[in-house]
Amino acid sequence: MIVKICGLQTSETLEAAIAADADMAGFVFFETSPRNIDLETAQSLGAQAAGRIAKVALTVDASDEALDAIVAALSPDFLQLHGGESPARVEAIKARFGLPIIKAIGVASAEDLLRAEGYASADILLFDAKPSPDATLPGGNGVAFDWSLLAGASPGKPWLLSGGLDPENVAQALMISKAPGVDVSSGVEKSRGVKAPGLIAAFVAAARARTSL
Repeated sequence: MIVKICGLQTSETLEAAIAADADMAGFVFFETSPRNIDLETAQSLGAQAAGRIAKVALTVDASDEALDAIVAALSPDFLQLHGGESPARVEAIKARFGLPIIKAIGVASAEDLLRAEGYASADILLFDAKPSPDATLPGGNGVAFDWSLLAGASPGKPWLLSGGLDPENVAQALMISKAPGVDVSSGVEKSRGVKAPGLIAAFVAAARARTSL
């Protein structure tokens, strides 16, 4: 079971994720997101996380130049591509940086799952709720999709479930989807973009408890 806490912005909440025994800490580099961090903050948080939790840099259709700066500041263990990156773009980014890639796939129907087949070069797939046409963010919107769509999913590589998860529903989501990993952002926030250490701890505990049954 992989548990990822995404959208961390402060030393306190990063420490909470580490103390809770989360596997991955996600840092957002997308200016319109309330969870966006600058490169200076990334450098500080990256140093704090080094060797203690896997660091994930989340970007949205970022240029090579932007990715260069992010990688230099954070020294991530994974790059998460959460935009409309094509399979060819994913392959090119992986070749350029030599880092494992997490590719987000927006899901609203069974047909959306077929898109995953094209991303052979991704190391991990992340199935998230497909944003509405008027959404300003590609993820982190606190919206769930039909988890039963993923029941029995076998994309041939590790995958994570995301979208609308929180400490209260993650056990049910795992039971229905049979996901081997989960990712949460808005579900552990006390207000938009502001993480709550207590909710982080509760989420990780709930996910771990489900997998121990």
